[in-house]
Amino acid sequence: MAISRRELIQGAAVGGAGLVVGGVVGKVALGDGDGGGGGAGGSGLSGQAQKVATDRKLSADDVTRAVKTFVPPGQPGLDTHFLFSSGGHSGQILVMGVPSLKLLKVIGVFTPEPWQGYGYGADAGDIVLRQGTTSAGGAVSKERGMLTWGDTHHPALSETKGEYDGRWLYIQDRANGRIAMVDLRDFKTKQIIDVPNLESSHGGCFVTPNSEYVHISTKTPTLTDRSKAASALTNFKDLMRGYSTFMAINQGTGRMELDRSFQVELPPYTQDLADSGKLVSDGWVFINSYNSEMAVGGNAEGGVPIEVGASKNDFDMMHVINWKKAEEVIKAGKSRTINGIKVIPLDVAAAEGVLHLIPEPKSPHGVDVAPNGNYLCVGGKLDPHVTIYGFDKIKAAIDAKNYEKIDDFGVPVLKYDAVVAGRIEVGLGPLHTQYDEKGYGYISLFLDSAVAKFSLGEPYFKGDQAFKLVDKLKVNYNIGHLVTMEGDTVKPDGKYLVALNKWSIDRFPVVGTLKPQNFQLVDLTGEKMEILSDTPIGIGEPHYVQAIKAERIKAWEVYPPGTNPLTMEKDPNAIEDGKDRLEKRGNTLEAWMTVKRSQFKPDTLRANKGDKVILHLTNVEKTPDATHGFAIPRYNINVSLDPGECVTVEFTADAEGSFAMYCTEFCSALHLEMQGWFLVIA
Repeated sequence: MAISRRELIQGAAVGGAGLVVGGVVGKVALGDGDGGGGGAGGSGLSGQAQKVATDRKLSADDVTRAVKTFVPPGQPGLDTHFLFSSGGHSGQILVMGVPSLKLLKVIGVFTPEPWQGYGYGADAGDIVLRQGTTSAGGAVSKERGMLTWGDTHHPALSETKGEYDGRWLYIQDRANGRIAMVDLRDFKTKQIIDVPNLESSHGGCFVTPNSEYVHISTKTPTLTDRSKAASALTNFKDLMRGYSTFMAINQGTGRMELDRSFQVELPPYTQDLADSGKLVSDGWVFINSYNSEMAVGGNAEGGVPIEVGASKNDFDMMHVINWKKAEEVIKAGKSRTINGIKVIPLDVAAAEGVLHLIPEPKSPHGVDVAPNGNYLCVGGKLDPHVTIYGFDKIKAAIDAKNYEKIDDFGVPVLKYDAVVAGRIEVGLGPLHTQYDEKGYGYISLFLDSAVAKFSLGEPYFKGDQAFKLVDKLKVNYNIGHLVTMEGDTVKPDGKYLVALNKWSIDRFPVVGTLKPQNFQLVDLTGEKMEILSDTPIGIGEPHYVQAIKAERIKAWEVYPPGTNPLTMEKDPNAIEDGKDRLEKRGNTLEAWMTVKRSQFKPDTLRANKGDKVILHLTNVEKTPDATHGFAIPRYNINVSLDPGECVTVEFTADAEGSFAMYCTEFCSALHLEMQGWFLVIA
């Protein structure tokens, strides 16, 4: 019986395993399963499927991988997981499906995004972007205006009892020390905070197990007194500090509340990645650091390049923070307010047992807490091992005051041998670890361009099966971070891993000198790891990713009529169809407008030059996907209006003339006729 390629793929995807997977794909594997590029001749394929495979020189393994990852149109449920990836220099978040690795959406966060009208006139986008432009003691001056870019690194999904709950998403701005919150009901950014005392950030974001806090910390230390910038590098030890920040989350809205938030002052090292404890280690936070040498660069007096100076010591320092004890210290009044946030000073943090340090391999990157909360896996970029710490050992060392020394800042340093549970040689350039549900860890190896799979200790594995290298998979190329499905939670889902590779040489067509990054989907279900697909990412440099079961996300398709996307409640200026109106009051023109296929009502606006213009726009559609746009040429106004949405646009009519406002979204057969006039009279 002849079977088309479409039937082959769709049949497998929808569960026609008896015919397709057991029959056709099984024959393919028997015919040519070596993974080479020698075509599918003799594979057992027949008819059109055989011709397609032969013409395209596809091996049997190629066909099998295609079947495993293909998601037919109209069957989105076969993408079992959502991938939320940082967009790097784009300042945005990328949303992808797994296993298809199709790009589903780009969420505007720190950068204006024109398709969504984010930052181009509508009140919601503009308000959110401007929220994060300045803060008390911030470095951004009014003359330089609104920040219009960010470097997104680490998305963090909200959790309940250590499991993703699909409510909110947070992400930090590596470049500017900001943090943003996204509501997963409509996948839109609702809040940006310029975090006090942070010039940059890298440690996080991550949330605590019940979303009490979202954590963000400094990367490079912050100058504590801006007036002393001239001596910042020569008096680095005294003038610079790091800050571990716990942004309190409102449990009803997901918004961060600065008045309930706090910081723990840290030594002036370079804080890197961080993770939250869970289960047995709930209430604790772990932050890697490098440059505990406090090297400042070759231009400083007697200095050497930071790369050299920051690699001098054999060990750097992991920060261990007891945030529940920190809450008690705050309640006891042992903090001080700096730039609008409560801060536990470094000496108080050390004296009260809030902060301890642990030696770790030099230049570490990831510190990642295992699902049971007891193991902390650290990859030192200059050490070929993954070092695994036991929280039970850490807690015992703290209780026994088993210190190696007290550092120059008064912080106790725990003995290295007292807290290490195991060390496994995995390869060159270990960075970041994720987990599956069976007790295995997966660590990225930047220099080896590989993923190493290793076993944890008890209760997962015992004896000679514990702390053992199990498998190693080459990827293409220079892998940074990686993610397993729900691999940051107490209940990982396994199945897939995604490798975030920095280089894509020879993987895709040449598209100029700036090459895309490469996401590779890896199958974890077999005895050996296997690469299923490559996906080019040409939108900045993704860094960190979290993957959640699709069923946990309860996104809206249509807003309740008249919803303000910023408040997620009915806007008082929302109107129903036929209730449109205009008001002219002195130098103010205010309009309540309805938007629907295929007209604006009213469709003619007349203002005098210099007037303040206020437009309340309500999309009265109730059909999913019936999005409209509203743009005024030359005025830099571009609004996207989803069904049921209401937004307000305010601007000054400072250019006279006739401007043909129009719908930017191809919404109907008469889309081009969906326009009107904005007349500005001198």
